[in-house]
Amino acid sequence: MSSSPASAAPAPARTAPAHASWLSERDCDLDAFRALVEQATDPADHPHACAVERNVPLYDADRLARADRRTVQAELVRALADGPGIVVIRGAFPDPAVVDRTSAVFDALIARQRASGATAGDHFARPGANDRVWNALEKTALHDPEAFADYYANDVIALVSSAWLGPGYQVTSQVNVVNPGGAAQTVHRDYHLGFLANEVAAAYPAHVHRLSPVLTLQGAVAHCDMPVESGPTLYLPHSQKYGPGYLAWRLPEFRAYFEEHHVQLPLAKGDAVFFNPALFHAAGANRSADIRRTANLLQVSSAFGRAMESVDREAVTGAVYPVLLARKAGGADEWWLENVIAASAEGYPFPTNLDDDPPVEGLAPPSQADVVRRALREGWTARVLRDELRAAAERRES
Repeated sequence: MSSSPASAAPAPARTAPAHASWLSERDCDLDAFRALVEQATDPADHPHACAVERNVPLYDADRLARADRRTVQAELVRALADGPGIVVIRGAFPDPAVVDRTSAVFDALIARQRASGATAGDHFARPGANDRVWNALEKTALHDPEAFADYYANDVIALVSSAWLGPGYQVTSQVNVVNPGGAAQTVHRDYHLGFLANEVAAAYPAHVHRLSPVLTLQGAVAHCDMPVESGPTLYLPHSQKYGPGYLAWRLPEFRAYFEEHHVQLPLAKGDAVFFNPALFHAAGANRSADIRRTANLLQVSSAFGRAMESVDREAVTGAVYPVLLARKAGGADEWWLENVIAASAEGYPFPTNLDDDPPVEGLAPPSQADVVRRALREGWTARVLRDELRAAAERRES
């Protein structure tokens, strides 16, 4: 890979020139990445932590509860943004009965899912390799509201979520059970840009690459003891600060580096880990004989990830499509058609119901705009498009 002008700095925030408005795979320089991720986490930067292990600050939930809340939150934000990008909180759920009752709900949801014959896909692992429950938040609340309330009353979740995202955040949850013999995930970054193909991610300007990580918070609650042989998540501390990282994680040399240098920490039931979604990470392989490694994966979203007005884009697209058909037949330029699609159809595939609307090719299902593009390519009638848009909308409903 070619080196960019900024790569000579010992720990750059990004390897592209500071003035770069766009990033590409050419900006991905492994030497600059190494210089960034091979720095040591300074315990002095984390005075409320009880220890720093393998570059990861470890906090005790009781100690955090006794400290000044704003001071603790400021420290957590520094750790997630400018530090290693990850924190572990021991004893985040101090009452094992709360965890066990919610685990029983998860088991019931998995059993019901299996009985239905459904196989939940996984973004970064082979479908069926693990037991995955999408939208476990809603399903748990409907199955056992009291268990839901006791679980999500947890103040550690609120402490870290509000520190990173501010008020009005939205919690979502996916249960992931990696059975004995379950393979590891591939290294990745997470939602939003992490779910896009490289050519799509590169179409977003550099400032959006910097913005994406502060729109969500990733977390995981251990629902069983997780020794290293059970495959707790693999992390690469400090990798969230690498500017072209949304384009780098798929490149072979970066994947190989991750495989050689990641860290892995055991967790006890009730522990929680929170990390910047731009951190390079992957679920580990379960090499144990009898541990069903169960984690509640939390993805917490900013309140700001919403449009100002509600727009029935299905209706708008259905009305505009005959015009698109006619103009395409009349020789309209591709850019003209694309501009109209962008203004009328929903261009992003999330949020959706991943049980009914799973990824087909890549990491995301087709968006409304993708369906319109296909309709134009294949010459669908307006009625066929309307029927497909209605079916797609129904698949997105929970």
